[in-house]
Amino acid sequence: MVFSSLVFLFEFLPIVFLVYYLANNKLKNFVLLLASLFFYAWGEPKYIFLMLASIAINYIFGLKVSSNNKKEKKLWLIFSIILNISILVIFKYSNFFIDNLNILFNSNLSIPTISLPLGISFFTFQTMSYVIDVYRKDGKVQRNIFDLALYVSLFPQLVAGPIVRYQTVDDQISNRKHSINKFASGVDRFIIGLGKKVIFSNQLGLIADGVFATQISNLSMLEAWLGIMCYTLQIYFDFSGYSDMAIGLGKMFGFDFLENFNYPYISQSISEFWRRWHISLGSWFRDYVYIPLGGNRVSPFKQYRNLFIVWSLTGIWHGANWTFMAWGLYYGILIGLEKAFLDKLLKKLPKVFRHIYLVLLVMIGWVFFRSENIVQASEFIQVLAGMGSNPLYNNAIITYINESGYIVLLSIIFATPVVPKIKLFLKSKNSKLVENNYIYTLHSTFLVSLMFVIVVVLINSTYNPFLYFRF
Repeated sequence: MVFSSLVFLFEFLPIVFLVYYLANNKLKNFVLLLASLFFYAWGEPKYIFLMLASIAINYIFGLKVSSNNKKEKKLWLIFSIILNISILVIFKYSNFFIDNLNILFNSNLSIPTISLPLGISFFTFQTMSYVIDVYRKDGKVQRNIFDLALYVSLFPQLVAGPIVRYQTVDDQISNRKHSINKFASGVDRFIIGLGKKVIFSNQLGLIADGVFATQISNLSMLEAWLGIMCYTLQIYFDFSGYSDMAIGLGKMFGFDFLENFNYPYISQSISEFWRRWHISLGSWFRDYVYIPLGGNRVSPFKQYRNLFIVWSLTGIWHGANWTFMAWGLYYGILIGLEKAFLDKLLKKLPKVFRHIYLVLLVMIGWVFFRSENIVQASEFIQVLAGMGSNPLYNNAIITYINESGYIVLLSIIFATPVVPKIKLFLKSKNSKLVENNYIYTLHSTFLVSLMFVIVVVLINSTYNPFLYFRF
């Protein structure tokens, strides 16, 4: 079940809201827990037992690392990290390792194909953050296993994030506030996120999928650039849209999740981009890997080593494919170069050139992320660079532009903070409009109209993927 499905919007969510708000405060968490488990089981019922086992095991680990015995609790921490990572390795990387061993040693090893459980990377990182936060005393140990289960399984952020750190919601689990204004703010955020997903991401995805499904020899240079541009925009609207919906749903149930995106494509360096993109993942690796390794407080050699480790893990986290490893190392190298000398050179350039630098490098990075294998990625980049016999343009590029050019242009505009700036401008220059609630009326009318368009599109379309759904 995905947020942008009619079943979720008009069956699951209304029923959950009705039961949740009719229940007294002592039962609200229990209602939300049951709803979250049902939500997860809807997609993959057999893996609900894996998540429940992970919750139970990490509940015990949390109790163990909260003790005052330093040596004992450190051993339990190490054991918990090893076990959680082992679960991730078994279910996410086993087939990848076996396939590569067979290639490397020309062997014929085989294991049963292991399906990837929904959201395993997200809920595994959350259980690890819980145990680590309790160990560091950054969060209180959770002695109610049902409340811990709610933290791990909470359906708004379960299958595609943002990665909610335990220390940010430990108090909210047992004591959070509900209000009409907060609920309305959540509805606003949810509809905006849903619009990003359905109106922009899905339409852009049709173009990107069409381009990447085309034989490399049949691509034109401009078609390849259009394809990777559409994928660059698609993945932003897909993932930031999902994060908006998760944050909005959280508010509707009284939770305040941290932001996960901050208009990353307006960045002027790779380092800035990663401070704005998938913020919850970046901060997780920073706080639980980079800083414990020494961060910036070590020699230059060790600092670059730390970057190499973090970005290797970031690539691997995204999937069991060499393309993700290449993608992670690509960013590790670029950030290392910026730290070494490139950032100083970039600051001497006009902003427009820094922005072009960022966008071009990010688009090349997305080629690795989107491609099926390294060969396809390298061949696609060659087409982008005009290194081959591919024509400059063909009939396909003309068709794409005629049919969907307006979507691409609107996507570029709305990938920038143009809407917040317009709101601020109207509020600052039109106090009478604000006082008379004209702006709020206009905004409400816009949301209702947007929701109507979304429903019409969903009814008439079967293309509705979530790119981060299985990470």
